[in-house]
Amino acid sequence: QVQLVESGGGLVLAGGSLRLSCAASGRTFSIYTMAWFRQAPGKEREFVAGIRWSSGTTIYSDSVKGRFTISRDNGKNTVYLQMNSLKPEDTGVYYCAARDGLGLSKSITAYDFWGQGTQVTVSS
Repeated sequence: QVQLVESGGGLVLAGGSLRLSCAASGRTFSIYTMAWFRQAPGKEREFVAGIRWSSGTTIYSDSVKGRFTISRDNGKNTVYLQMNSLKPEDTGVYYCAARDGLGLSKSITAYDFWGQGTQVTVSS
């Protein structure tokens, strides 16, 4: 099993920045890909960004490309999401996810392990 714990959420004004962290523990050697998803009230959970653990290859959703940056620290088994130029529509619960399969995926069903989520609220 892999345990994921997110931190760093909060309330920020539009145009501001936040950095989310996700610390992985347990069978971390089995992780090939990690990602961030988010869920706004009344909406489905959606993909935000993903990173391949070994190579650092990244993918982003079109809505955050150029504003958000996903990165990882292999030594700390931690993945980060730097969020800049935040907009009210970025508001939601942000979830960290991990999968032991090869290949970056934007699909929720591809991920095996999930964190509990951290709230991000962007006010206008």
